[in-house]
Amino acid sequence: MQTFPKAVFRSLLLGLIALSFAPLALAQPAPEDLEAKVDELIGIPADDYRPGSAVLVVKDGEVLLNKGYGLANLPHRVPVTPTTVFDLASVSKQFAGFAIAKLVVDGQIDLKDDIRKYIPELPDFGSTITIDHLVHHTSGVRDWTNTLHLAGWSFDDVISFEQILNMAYRQEKLNFTPGAEYSYSNTGYNLLAELVQRVSGLSFREWTDQHIFQPLGMTDTRFLDDHTEVVPRRASGYYRAQDGNYHASPNNLMALGSSSLFSTTTDLAYWVMHLANPKPEMKAIVERMMQTSPLNDGKPNNYAFGLSVGSFRTTPSVNHSGSWASFRTYLLVLPEENLSVVVLNNYSSNPGATARTIASWFVEAPEETPEEEKAVLPDPPQLSAADLDRYTGTYRLGPGWYVTLTRQGKQLWTQATNESNFPMTLLAKDLFRIDAYSGRTMEFFAGAEGKIIHLVYSGMECPKMEQPLGAEDKALDEYTGRYVSRELLTEYEVMLDGDQLKLRHHRLGELGLSPAYGDDFVGSQWFISSVEFYRDEDGTVQGFRVTSGRARLQDFRKTSR
Repeated sequence: MQTFPKAVFRSLLLGLIALSFAPLALAQPAPEDLEAKVDELIGIPADDYRPGSAVLVVKDGEVLLNKGYGLANLPHRVPVTPTTVFDLASVSKQFAGFAIAKLVVDGQIDLKDDIRKYIPELPDFGSTITIDHLVHHTSGVRDWTNTLHLAGWSFDDVISFEQILNMAYRQEKLNFTPGAEYSYSNTGYNLLAELVQRVSGLSFREWTDQHIFQPLGMTDTRFLDDHTEVVPRRASGYYRAQDGNYHASPNNLMALGSSSLFSTTTDLAYWVMHLANPKPEMKAIVERMMQTSPLNDGKPNNYAFGLSVGSFRTTPSVNHSGSWASFRTYLLVLPEENLSVVVLNNYSSNPGATARTIASWFVEAPEETPEEEKAVLPDPPQLSAADLDRYTGTYRLGPGWYVTLTRQGKQLWTQATNESNFPMTLLAKDLFRIDAYSGRTMEFFAGAEGKIIHLVYSGMECPKMEQPLGAEDKALDEYTGRYVSRELLTEYEVMLDGDQLKLRHHRLGELGLSPAYGDDFVGSQWFISSVEFYRDEDGTVQGFRVTSGRARLQDFRKTSR
C-alpha cells in the first residue's frame, strides 16, 4: 500500500485531525468580500434565464459561503438555492470509497481479496483482480460508458445498476494486466458497490444511509436506485444546442457507487467538514481513504479511495470532478488550510476552474524561481538534413492514433491522426519538444543497426511502422459484411458507400470510417476511436476490434449470416 510522500502525508494527516492552523500570510477575503467576488466570478444575474450553480466555501469548520445562482428548473423558473438537489456524477465515488475503507477498517474485507471471492459472476480473466485494483482504477475492467454506447445504447436510455453489472459479467478480456496501468473505470466502482451489498446484506442505498448520511446529518442526500423516484427540489440538467437555446438532458442513470448520488451544498458542508475533522470513530476510515497504491512497476498512482490526491499551489489537496447529463461538479479539499470548495452546476461548464479560482484567494502562489537560478540549457546540436531524415516516418501511438514526422528544410514537423501539422524544437540529439502538444517531448531510440525503431511520448513506447500497403490501396469491399460481438450482444454491418467505408447499427445509424494506417480505421464517433480489422494467415478479413478510451480491443467476428 502506497501513501503520500512522507512530508505530504504528514501535512494531510495534520490537516485531517487539527482544529486550527497558524494564520496564513496571504490576506483572506472577509465573508462579505468573498460573496461579492464569487458573485462576479459566477456572473449570473439574479433575473437571468439560464441554468446555474451552487457554491460552497468552508474554512476552519465555518461555512463562509453557501449560495445558489441561476435556475434549477428553466420551465418553472425555480432558482438554485443551497438546498437544491444536484446529481453529483463522479463526485459520488468518494462515498463508495468511504464504504470500502470502512469495511477494511472493520475487518470485513481485505484489499488483497480477489473480487471473485464476493462476485463470482465476474469472469476469470487469468489474472486476479483485487479490491485494491478496483479502488484505484488499475483493474483493467472496461468502462461501461464506452461499452454500452458501442452496444447501441443511448445515454438517454434507462441504465440500471443491474444492466451495468450484467455487461461487466460478459466482459471477455481486460484492457491490461491488473495493476499495470491506471485507467479510470466507472464499472470498477459499480462492482465495489455490489461488493458492499453482498458483504453487508443491505442495499447500497441502505448502507450509505445508515453509515454515512444519517450519522452526518445529510438529510437531502441519497443514492438514486429508482429512476422514477420523485426527489424534492431536484435540479434538471441543461445544454445549449446549436440553435442557441437550452435543452433538457434526460437523466435515467442508476450507476450506484460510480455516480447517481444526489445531494446539496448544504449537505456537502457536513461531508467536507467530516473529511477535514472526522469524528473519532471515523478517523481511521478517513485516513484509509487518503491512501494510494502504486502500479506494478512501482510508479505512483495518485488516485485514492474515490478521491484524487495531489497539491494545489503550495499545499496538499484532495479533489474529484463529475460529469453526467449536463451536470458538472467539483469538490476540492485543502486539508492543511482547513479549506473546502464545492461547485455544483446543472449545465456544461468547468466547475473545477471556478473552485480553484476561489481557493486561490486563500492560498499563496508558489514563489517564482529567480532568473539567475533557472537552469540554462545548452545549445542544441546542429543536425543535417540527413540526420533529421532518420526520424521521419510514421509511428503508432495507439489504436487509431498515429503520428507522421516529415522534414521541411532543416525543420522537423509532426502531424497526428486528424490533426494539424506542428513544428518540433530540437533540444538535444534524439530529443524534441512540441510546443503545440503542451510542451511534451518525443525521444527517439535506435536499434542495433542505428536505425530509429521507436519514440517515447508521454511515457508510451511508440514503434516506427514499416510501410504497409495503405488501406486506400486495398479493395475496400474486403471489409464489408456483418460483424457480431458476443460480449456486447450486438452487431454492425460494414458497408461501402461510394469510396467511404461505414459501420451501420440498427440503433446508432451510419458511422463513418476513415483510413488511419493499414487495416486500422478511425471512426467518426468518440466510442469508435479505432476500428482495426484483423485477418487470417491467408489474408482474409476475420473480424475487427474496437478501441475507445477506457475500453480496448472489443472483438467483433465476421459472420456469414
